[in-house]
Amino acid sequence: MRYEAPTTIDDAVRLLTDGSGDRRILAGGTDLLVRMRSDMADPDVIVDIKGIEGFRDITREDGGWRVGAAVSGAEMGEHEALVAAWPGVVEATNLIGSTQVQGRATMAGNLCNASPAADSVPAMVAAGAVARVVGPDGTRDIPVEDIPTGPGRLSLTQGDIIASIFLPDPGAGSSSDAYLRFIPRTEMDIAVVGVGVALTLDDSGTCVAARVGLGAVAPTVLVVEEAANALIGTKVDDAALDAVAAACSAAANPIDDKRGTVEFRVEVSGVLARRAAAIAKTRAGGAA
Repeated sequence: MRYEAPTTIDDAVRLLTDGSGDRRILAGGTDLLVRMRSDMADPDVIVDIKGIEGFRDITREDGGWRVGAAVSGAEMGEHEALVAAWPGVVEATNLIGSTQVQGRATMAGNLCNASPAADSVPAMVAAGAVARVVGPDGTRDIPVEDIPTGPGRLSLTQGDIIASIFLPDPGAGSSSDAYLRFIPRTEMDIAVVGVGVALTLDDSGTCVAARVGLGAVAPTVLVVEEAANALIGTKVDDAALDAVAAACSAAANPIDDKRGTVEFRVEVSGVLARRAAAIAKTRAGGAA
């Protein structure tokens, strides 16, 4: 095995594409190192991207926030302005593993692990997050929901690197978000259901924009447009919250496994969506 630590994105792309063998990206390493220790991965080349300029930065851009691919969840949690702008995304990222893991784990890595139960992904989807991908064919921006194509599968090709995640400016009005999950234990477990909700209220308290991401109940995280439409144009009152719950339960298409039945996951999808929407409303300044 060969370890490389390039300082430019071009060198990183070259290292991932030149030659044969299994070549892997190392950011936080909380997935890759576990796979290696479990004999589930035996890479020929490991490309450590932490030293590339901008990959450890959180910067303001076009009213939104650009988070480098090697920024850890702990670093996000310590960034007060980012927490104020997107509290749900930061909370979701800091649900990944233990406190020690959160010091290394990254949003980009969580996304590229392509688990349907990834905590940060429903929150990013709700936020309308966009991944900046750099590869052999240049740079392109891809909505986060289009990166995973199934469990463990990505739309990216050999040599592609997610350089950053952009959390956009929600626009005029008062905006916020929230993420909730259900797990069998009190912490450090995999989501049985995870729901992210982001919304914007106008001066009258009416919801003028919303997005809802639903995780762990389908092969990839779902964008539930029916749930978002149930919020838009309302005061996010009980009737709207009931409609959100119904839409998310209807959208859920889970499996039975040892952590939850289909029926349980369908019901919990609605319960968590209702609660997350209510939290996002309160955070955005709406009346409780």
